[in-house]
Amino acid sequence: MTVKFATTAGYVVPEDLALAVNAAVALGRPLLVKGEPGTGKTELARQVAASLDMDLIEWHVKSTTKAQQGLYEYDAVARLRDGQLGEARVHDVANYIKPGKLWTAFTAPARVVLLIDEIDKADIEFPNDLLQELDRMEFHVYETGQTIRATHRPVVIITSNNEKELPDAFLRRCFFHFIRFPSPEGLAAIVRLHFPGLKESLLAAALTQFFEIREAPGLKKKPSTSEVLDWLKLLLAEDLAPEDLKRDARTNLPKLYGALLKNEQDVQLFEKLAFMARRER
Repeated sequence: MTVKFATTAGYVVPEDLALAVNAAVALGRPLLVKGEPGTGKTELARQVAASLDMDLIEWHVKSTTKAQQGLYEYDAVARLRDGQLGEARVHDVANYIKPGKLWTAFTAPARVVLLIDEIDKADIEFPNDLLQELDRMEFHVYETGQTIRATHRPVVIITSNNEKELPDAFLRRCFFHFIRFPSPEGLAAIVRLHFPGLKESLLAAALTQFFEIREAPGLKKKPSTSEVLDWLKLLLAEDLAPEDLKRDARTNLPKLYGALLKNEQDVQLFEKLAFMARRER
């Protein structure tokens, strides 16, 4: 089957990103996607699954997540308890094996998309512990002696927010793509997709102000795509016109700034810039 991923009805795909997805699928390699939070890394996997008409299996990684959990978990405590209670099921160890996300993806009746989300949140050994399983598309279940092999090689998409460096051995087995923040034209296309009735004058005024805020020197957390969409949703809910977006002269803060600025340091930065501008007059 020839796989081709492109822009969908709900997701604007830059040409280089579509090329990366299709290349990773053609190579049979996991696609490692990096980029700042809010640039659509997780949503990419959902859109790939929808575009290719595949089911999506999502594995959201936390700081406490172990690679073994993606394969399977053996509940020895439950088996011990059942043994003490004289339960008949205790004689079959398979009753205490819980399949993980990789197991589910490997044994799915049709090809699926497997999302391993925010892999950099886990321990540094986490990626290395999955090397062989993702490379060979199989793993061994020691308690039962069986080998779980991929019936259909899943499309594996791995996301990272660059919180920590990933091991070289892991990187060698992936096809890599960095999602750049959209250009003003690209962001406008994304906004039109979500708000088709938005007036062009309001869109232009909002995005001009958004990029001014995003590019302010010293900003600790730059607002992302998801945050500008939230902000525009609020602007529309308040029925604001382009002229209503004029920043507060005293604080230099935009209307409804809480959707864009997410910490007090950045709020104070704009207030400081406004104070300095008043002193220079």
